[in-house]
Formats: sequence, C-alpha cells, structure tokens
Amino acid sequence: MSVTQSVQGKTAIVTGAGSGINLAFATLLLENGCNVLIADLALRPEAKVVVDKYSSRSGSARAVFQKTNVIDWKQLEEMFTVAEREFGEVDIVCPGAGVYEEHWSNFWRPPGAPESRDAPLGGRYALLDINLTHPIRVTQLAISHFLRHRKNNSGRKHIVHISSIAGQGKSMAAPIYVATKHGINGLVRSLDDLDDKFGIRVTAVAPGVIKTPLWLEHPEKLKMIREGKDEWVTAEEVGEVMLALVQQDEVSSIIGDKHRQGTLYRVQGGTILEVSKTVREVNAFNDPGPAGRAGNTVADSAVLINEIYDLLSQPNWGKAKL
Repeated sequence: MSVTQSVQGKTAIVTGAGSGINLAFATLLLENGCNVLIADLALRPEAKVVVDKYSSRSGSARAVFQKTNVIDWKQLEEMFTVAEREFGEVDIVCPGAGVYEEHWSNFWRPPGAPESRDAPLGGRYALLDINLTHPIRVTQLAISHFLRHRKNNSGRKHIVHISSIAGQGKSMAAPIYVATKHGINGLVRSLDDLDDKFGIRVTAVAPGVIKTPLWLEHPEKLKMIREGKDEWVTAEEVGEVMLALVQQDEVSSIIGDKHRQGTLYRVQGGTILEVSKTVREVNAFNDPGPAGRAGNTVADSAVLINEIYDLLSQPNWGKAKL
C-alpha cells in the first residue's frame, strides 16, 4: 500500500510501550523516522534496547522514556509537557496501556477477595481506570493539544486506540475487560466527525489473541490456549496495522505480504480494524463478529469458566471482608 502521509519527522506519544503491541508500534514509528515518547511504569529489557538505540539526538528519530502511571491524571498531563519540551508538536497519540482481567482487578474476584487489590470501599476498579478511563482522559488531552497547535497547519493528527475482539461480543471469563473494550469502540465511533471538522482522526485496532507478555506470563490465561488448535497474532502484525492507520487512507486485509492485495478498507475517523491473521473492518451494525477466524480462538475457555463456577459455589462469594 502506498503511504499518503509519512510519519517521518512527526512525534508520537504511546502509553504502555514498555512491552507488547505498543512497543511494536513505537518501534515501527521510530524505524520510519518518528520521534516517540514511551510512557509506562517501566521498560522491559526488549523495550530498553529500543530506547537505548534511539536515544541519540543526532539520529533521524529519537525515543524518550517517561515513567508514567496511567491512572494518575497529573502524570498523563506531564507526558504531553515532556513531549513538547523534547520534540515540540505532537502528531500521533496512542493510549495503549491495558490489562486483561488480572486477578488483582477481576469481576470474579471482587473487592475484598484475597487476590483483589481493589479496595472494598474504594469506589474504583483498577481495570476500568487503566483500560477505559485512561484512554478517555488521554484522548481529551490529545485533542486539546492538537487544537492549540492547529495554526501550525502540520497535517492530520491521529489518536489510535487499542480495542479487542472482546469489544464485539461477550466473555464469561472477562466481563470487565469486555465492558472496557465495548467502551473503547463506542468512544472511537463517537468521535468520527473530528476527522472532517478538525483533521483529528480517531481510530482503533481490535486484535485477536496476541503473543505478548500479557498472555505468555500468565498461566491462568494460557490454560485457555490449545497449541495446534489456536493461532497467535503477533504484536508486530498489530503494530503494522496501527502504522497503516496513521500513514494510509486504505488498509489491505493482507498482513505483511507486499505482493498480495486483499480487500481494501478505507481509513477515516471512527474506523476500527480487527487484526486476526487477516484484517477486516468492524462495523457498528450487523457485523459478523470475530468467531472462527485464525488468531481469534481460545479452544479451552471452558477451563476458566469452570473455575468461575467453582468460585461462585464458595460460601459468601462477593461479600467483602472489611
């Protein structure tokens, strides 16, 4: 696909880029000449290698790490302050940090359960704050930044969200996670008119089952995957589609093969692209859903559901011990 708006010379902020999908996206941006502020609690070794490689001020693109807790709004504002100080105007924002129904913030292990870190009387779920409140707040901050710099006339601005195939359906194993991804889809679609009105394009990718530490380092999740039956989507495949969302006006359903052209999807405000082993647009109405496509299946999800039924059979489930 031809590039219609190169990221070379641009600046991006990517939260959660210390690992996984967001690191893959940040790496592709840097390789294509875009400065990146990586905002995360810490850098995994593979992310530190990337930051070290692109830390020089003499290179065509530069990476800066900003330690950031994405549920702290002051720290989110600081990301933009640091990015402006280091690079000037910001062009691309990805509020990508997220978690997947961890035991420490989990519908089936409610506040007061031994594994939960959500305070029984705290009035908050960490999973909601990370996966939904943080992207909403970063989107507001990005729009504010973009509007203040409109006079510079530096081209279209982009906000790229991380949704999921979970935003298209249901999951007994991960109800809060599913709710957050449905929320991301609704947010992205609701902001579609910003593209034509202000040149701010809000889009999202909706990956299937991704081979990242979020899965690989959690045995409680891996038990749902059946090797030989289920197929992983790689972080790099998702990152490639994210890069296409900010550089191209059309995206092919074929990932990674420059010599094949599949179905072409027009990119505009509100576009959500499912990334399984192929790419397709997720429609708001009458969408066929993600079921059955390679990269979207978890053959042994019943294992976790049976564990949930066991939890619900325990005396006083959900009653917080204050």
